[in-house]
Amino acid sequence: MRGPGAGAAREGRGGGGMEAPGAAGLGVADPQLQRFIEVETQKQRFQQLVHQMTELCWEKCMDKPGPKLDSRAETCFVNCVERFIDTSQFILNRLEQTQKSKSAFSESLSD
Repeated sequence: MRGPGAGAAREGRGGGGMEAPGAAGLGVADPQLQRFIEVETQKQRFQQLVHQMTELCWEKCMDKPGPKLDSRAETCFVNCVERFIDTSQFILNRLEQTQKSKSAFSESLSD
């Protein structure tokens, strides 16, 4: 079921020449708009990643919140963030390798 504003974007596309941002997958004609949508999507993903990392490391490292971090909690946060970044980078590299190998495999089939 769609929310209250779901139909508004569709109705607003009539004669403006610019498609609604929700239409990114429907072949947005304006390259500037498409680039804007890509940048905003990347920003959103980054914000989600920071939120996940903060939540994970907070749960792991904060026993009892106080006016300042003790050295143990600070060290824990630093290690947690570094491992989170390492893990995220590893996953991205792995996905990239998988994509490249799939592309190479499909190209070899078409030859």
